Amino acid sequence: MTVVETRVANILHRAAVTVAAPVYAFRSAHPLAAFILARAVSMVTILFILGFAIFGLMALSPGDVVDNYVRSQMLMQEEFRQSDNEYTEDAIAAAKARLGLDQPFYVQYLRWLRQVFVERDLGRSLISRAPILFLIQDRMVNSLVLNLISLFFLTIISFALGIYFSSKVGTKVDIVATVTALFFHAFPGILLLILLQLFAAVSGLFPITAYPDFPASEAPVRFTFSYLYHILLPLIGAFLGGIGGTMRMIRATMLDQLGQPYITSLRSRGIRERRIYFAHAFRNTLNPYITSSANLFAGLFSGSLILEIIFSYPGIGRLMYEAVRQEDINLVLANIMFISFLVLFGMVISDILLAVVDPRIRYGADR
Repeated sequence: MTVVETRVANILHRAAVTVAAPVYAFRSAHPLAAFILARAVSMVTILFILGFAIFGLMALSPGDVVDNYVRSQMLMQEEFRQSDNEYTEDAIAAAKARLGLDQPFYVQYLRWLRQVFVERDLGRSLISRAPILFLIQDRMVNSLVLNLISLFFLTIISFALGIYFSSKVGTKVDIVATVTALFFHAFPGILLLILLQLFAAVSGLFPITAYPDFPASEAPVRFTFSYLYHILLPLIGAFLGGIGGTMRMIRATMLDQLGQPYITSLRSRGIRERRIYFAHAFRNTLNPYITSSANLFAGLFSGSLILEIIFSYPGIGRLMYEAVRQEDINLVLANIMFISFLVLFGMVISDILLAVVDPRIRYGADR
């Protein structure tokens, strides 16, 4: 290595140390905050790459969104209307230029990012021309409420059943429960939802739609009870679809903990079996469940797409389905970004909860 190369290497090394020193100091002083900050940076990076991929895939999709838009929906738009109602190539090209869709997909993506972060505007739907934030805000709230209710009951009942059947291992009750859990875990979710809707239509005991036919502002109390009544059957479908795998995971984790040496030591000291189950073994089953809860939440969101379509529930999944069918790029991108953000945010929350419930977990270099 020459003298010049050595000097350049030393300069680069000193620059790297100068930049990295505050980072390591902050990480050592605030390990959990540094972890959250690092995950936030990774979230932004993943969302950026995801948006780029979505724009590229939409550009490769068959057909032309602007051609379809001009020929069907632009009849109602004054700015694109033609006197003879015949849309020539020149008219379509003018529409593309006005919508900014005549540029390469990466240029459109960068322009969309600038619009979101600089102008703080998610843009407008290519089909309805309505503001995207207006279209998704109520739908996102509806999907969040539905999935959080599903996650709450799924968690409570799965833990109760998993702990109970772990105490009945090898018995006939445990065998029947295991077979039933495997059956619902393997049963196609879309078929289960269709059967539940057919049951509602034939019996008349439940509504075939999952949302009341009047707004919440009209009668809040009546809307709440009506909403719970309408979502009862879809919740049963979501519960039956997720209870099998979740209950079996908790049961297996409990059995693994009950076979550990510390459980034998506790039993030899005469500690009651109830306390061993709930004060020791149960606490250690929280770790794998918290780790998988983000994936479970993501699975509920992806599964709610079918649920919202079958039961006509006004959620974000149904809105995204309609946007994909109409090739509404702006609306599809905004929906996916919101759902991806919620999933990534849930993963960060699960990592933080792991550090809260398990004092052995530490973030940072010093462990």
